[in-house]
Amino acid sequence: MQLTKHWAAVLEDYVIDLAWSPDGSCLAAAAASGPVALFAPADGARRHELPGHENGTNCLAWAPLAPGERDQQSEGRSQVTEIKPSGLTSDLWPLTSGSLLATGGQDGAVKFWDAAAGQHVATANLGSAWVEHLGWRSAGGTPALLLAAAGKNLFALRPDGSVVHTFKPTPKTISALAWQPAGGCVAVAYFGGVCLWDADDFIVQKEFPYANGIHALVWSPNSRWLVSGNQDPSVHLWIPAEDVELQMSGYEGKVKELAYDHTSRWLATGGGKDCCVWDCSGAGPEGREPAMLPHDAKVCAVAFQHTHGLLATASQDGVVQLWSPERAQPLRATVKMPSAATKLAWSPDDRLLAIGSAKGAVYVLKCEG
Repeated sequence: MQLTKHWAAVLEDYVIDLAWSPDGSCLAAAAASGPVALFAPADGARRHELPGHENGTNCLAWAPLAPGERDQQSEGRSQVTEIKPSGLTSDLWPLTSGSLLATGGQDGAVKFWDAAAGQHVATANLGSAWVEHLGWRSAGGTPALLLAAAGKNLFALRPDGSVVHTFKPTPKTISALAWQPAGGCVAVAYFGGVCLWDADDFIVQKEFPYANGIHALVWSPNSRWLVSGNQDPSVHLWIPAEDVELQMSGYEGKVKELAYDHTSRWLATGGGKDCCVWDCSGAGPEGREPAMLPHDAKVCAVAFQHTHGLLATASQDGVVQLWSPERAQPLRATVKMPSAATKLAWSPDDRLLAIGSAKGAVYVLKCEG
């Protein structure tokens, strides 16, 4: 197994967010200072540079493919189907598949972009608080719906920037949000707990008290497990359908890095110099010993492939490693980057690993062998 350099590019500032379009045709990278660069995956050509947000961009999120388009992508067919989300006027669309990008910024706004054309198409002004978290409902959910978190406030938006619903403010600033993969609800975290909001009528399904800060949320792909990475430092797991709670503690520091593999068995967590990989099969990981995947510095990012079993981990000393957690000898490849990774993102076909760095570089590596 090898990780080899495919191409590299430089932004003007720290890479604060990084994501592939759902059809794999574009890589978006946001600089903390504001601009968002759109790259061609084949050679790293800069297709467009979007102005982003005044004073700084915080996050970005691509609209998912519609179910039929997702099926076409899995069969390798080209994407030509138009997406026409509910609420959009004819003069704003059509946008072709893989083109709709949302960004959130320090200006309190969510902006929508036609990434293929490199054009701004809509803005939702949500107040003075920074927009720090964005999440699109999965492709199975219709109509298209984006959640945006700004301070204590959560908003449901259409792709034309109009507000569908304004949620009751949370007790503390929203620190993470994660859509259930099945699309029925969204988990929203803040200091003191997690709330599950129904995706259709926006009522509270369940509330899970947690008497500490929460830095990250992730669902298992099968929607069974909801996991938080915490300040205390620990990892907490819920099975919402069964009212089951588990907790793993003993981490060196705050847990901000979480990732599930596509089978929902393996949960990778940061929180120290080792990436801990927990077995979530059966009754779950509590009481089990995790696999310990070592680094020489604190782990700063983790990412599983979408449909294969490789796990990428990165540490503060610039090292990026590939692992097969189920193997007796799990380490598959190691590369040393010039600076620490801020984000890791696998392309939809799992062939390319994109790395955003603290010094503004974007690297795309090929996974071969």
